[in-house]
Amino acid sequence: MTAAEIIKDIKTRKFKPVYLLHGEEAYYIDQVTEYIEDKLLNNSEKGFNQTVLYGKDTDMATILGAAKRYPMMSEYQVVIVKEAQDLKWAKEEGNSKEAEFVLNYFEKPLPSTILVFAYKYANFDKRKKIYKAISKSGLIFQSDLVRDYKLVPWIEDFVREKGYKIDQQASALMAEYLGTDLSKIANEIEKLMLNVPKDVIINTDLVQKNIGISKDYNVFELQKALAVRNVLKCNQIINYFANNPKANPMVMVLANLGGYFTKLLKYHYVPNKADAASALGVPPFFIKDYEVAARNYNTGKVFQIISLLREYDLKSKGLESSGNVDEGDLYKELVFKIIH
Repeated sequence: MTAAEIIKDIKTRKFKPVYLLHGEEAYYIDQVTEYIEDKLLNNSEKGFNQTVLYGKDTDMATILGAAKRYPMMSEYQVVIVKEAQDLKWAKEEGNSKEAEFVLNYFEKPLPSTILVFAYKYANFDKRKKIYKAISKSGLIFQSDLVRDYKLVPWIEDFVREKGYKIDQQASALMAEYLGTDLSKIANEIEKLMLNVPKDVIINTDLVQKNIGISKDYNVFELQKALAVRNVLKCNQIINYFANNPKANPMVMVLANLGGYFTKLLKYHYVPNKADAASALGVPPFFIKDYEVAARNYNTGKVFQIISLLREYDLKSKGLESSGNVDEGDLYKELVFKIIH
């Protein structure tokens, strides 16, 4: 079941007594949690019937004490545990009376209580008795990270749902620049939409202007310059990065380059180049860039580059380095070794 389907059920008043929302991608967990918090009860019901707790500040006895109350002047009460990954779950497993009390509740939860656990940035341990009990009595939703090759269609779908249109190059630029954090991507798109009329197609110029991506000096352009071994352009871009580290964190730049050269390696091994876009998970118009790059970098060189990127990632973090090294110097060394 998807987050959208859970919300659809809640809209139609189809509730479960326990929701365990867990996974590495926080965006959908927050989306469902916020909808339940904002919409399940009306304003007059919330005062007596809605409790919000935080994992690091509470325990299971407090949570279930709240969950076992009956609603006042309402059909349901809501108990939400945010940051549930910080809750001390381990002691609730075992043969103690406390563990038995906890397990009994999850096996037979109170129907008039909607108990929500927002367990973010990790997967809940499926071996736990609590997990198995909730899977039978309630609903478990696992929110997995969106893979980089799925980011472009995700962005396009998100924009479409908001009633806007975006071209593929603009969505690809956002995917490359913003990474895989869906909450960050969604926030940036919503800010952009405040400045763009619905009848205007969002293009790269609008993305660059509204999201703070330099038109000429971004990781997207660096990839293009490296692909054709344009030394001058590469040095202009890395000098800009070194002078604007907050806008272009080195760890992000290296991660993007790592993804790019990994795809280039895959391109070399695609037997039918007509299928390359699908195999690499990129829009078809990018394949020409990979074709050019493949002529300039054979498989052996690409393996070497991927190794270099890992080495310089460690150096940028102060590891495997002889001392404090300037980011600009690291960039120059790396680009020189990639191109030559």
